[in-house]
Amino acid sequence: MTAAFLSLLATLTISLVVTRVATVAFMATGMSRESARFQARSAFTGVGYTTVEAESVVNHPVRRRIAMILMLMGNLGVATVAGTVMLSVGQFNDAFGNNNEVKDYTKLATALGVFTVGVFVLIWLANSEWVERRLNRIISRALRKYTSLNVQDYVALLHLAQGYVISELRVEPEDWLSNKTLMQLALPQEGVLVLGVQRKGGKYVGAPQGGTMIRPYDTLLLYADQGRIEELDTRRAGRTGDDEHAAAVAAQGHVEAKEDAEERVGV
Repeated sequence: MTAAFLSLLATLTISLVVTRVATVAFMATGMSRESARFQARSAFTGVGYTTVEAESVVNHPVRRRIAMILMLMGNLGVATVAGTVMLSVGQFNDAFGNNNEVKDYTKLATALGVFTVGVFVLIWLANSEWVERRLNRIISRALRKYTSLNVQDYVALLHLAQGYVISELRVEPEDWLSNKTLMQLALPQEGVLVLGVQRKGGKYVGAPQGGTMIRPYDTLLLYADQGRIEELDTRRAGRTGDDEHAAAVAAQGHVEAKEDAEERVGV
């Protein structure tokens, strides 16, 4: 019985490693850590979600290939787990007599104990940032050596922490952002960087300049604090929107002043 439980633990371990490799591979294509982790687990388990992120996987040739491999391996993993569970159940039944009397309590307790400890260890490994950093480094090296992926930890490079995220924002006709140039919007003054503009017709404008016009139904790729992006998404055109922009600029100024003061104290 112990062998069956160990086999199940081995299958779970391999599944975790596979999804970890896929997460790093997705990150290499420009996805954030959380999005990459979610899409890797989604594809591996065969649980589909109709989201913008899922569409970005389907429409991207490299991400689509990664997802297809995950789906195949996920199906194999489910079959393996099912077979192992059936073997475990069979061995468990063998441990009982016709009158449901346990033949060997020691073997049963040992098997359950090993399985329980193994599950807790796997949970710790899956949630440990220390393990994640070192495992990601090893996986990144392997992907650079054996694949053509341009492996970069974009989360680390862009410092996606302390509330900062890369997010998409769709511009509606009534939005404050609509029908203005980036120079007029002055978004960096409130701590928002526009990394790209996806036009409605399919054209993508990377690293847009001050003269780039933001049109209705454009999708902006933004780097900023999550709360600031959410506020910007609800900001409507007119005097109220202008006042909210001014307030955001003032708030950003206070944040920068505080950070400067803390740096001077630290020095």
